[in-house]
Amino acid sequence: MNDTKVIILAAGKGTRINDENHPMPKVLREAHGRPLISYVIDSTGLLGIKPEDITIVVGYMKEMVVERFKDCGYKFAVQDDGGYGTGYAVKCAMEQSGLNDFGGTIVILSGDVPLVKKETVFRLADENLKNGNSCTLLSCISKRELPFGRIIRDENGRFTGIVEDKNCTPEQKKIRELNVATYAFDAKKLAEALKEITFNSLTGEMYLTDVPAVMLAKKEKIDAVPTDDETEMLGVNTFADLKIIEDVLDSRA
Repeated sequence: MNDTKVIILAAGKGTRINDENHPMPKVLREAHGRPLISYVIDSTGLLGIKPEDITIVVGYMKEMVVERFKDCGYKFAVQDDGGYGTGYAVKCAMEQSGLNDFGGTIVILSGDVPLVKKETVFRLADENLKNGNSCTLLSCISKRELPFGRIIRDENGRFTGIVEDKNCTPEQKKIRELNVATYAFDAKKLAEALKEITFNSLTGEMYLTDVPAVMLAKKEKIDAVPTDDETEMLGVNTFADLKIIEDVLDSRA
């Protein structure tokens, strides 16, 4: 895993968790006295990487994130006003951290999804490398109806795509394998695919979830590695979510 780099997406404001009296980026909201993003950084612990192998993408109140971690050795990339969405954030990270010329594995994590385990992140990167995949996604087998993208597989169990919840047919809604939005990529294949995705005409955002579709069109190998631990997919959008995160952390202690 020593030929691995990590990108953590941390540019969001978090409208529903914003406190006008104490504004800050969502990833700096604390669970048990620690910023959410610090738990995400912990999840890279088995990859054998150095701090400078981690790029944190900042945007809203970016100075606060940089100040909080300025002495840790991480790199920072700025998601500027030139575009929005996860795909654009990754493009900014690739360009500003010199990753477009990198030849190893890139793991992409969300700074507000703090419960992904280090063993899971390692397995994701390991599966991508040993299977020669261009992309391996983390998925979750859930018994609940949740507004997550569905992992589509053919009759042989091969990954064929992601369908966002709002675009699912009634049959696709029944699929229990959900996209967690955590990825391992072949760096060069990612750089190539990012050149081909565009801004969505309705939302104005560039989506990282469009990258697997580009790769599939080129007959590249993609797979999803499922976890049956639903807590790993929990993100933070509200202050109530923070309490849930703390409860899960307590249960793991």
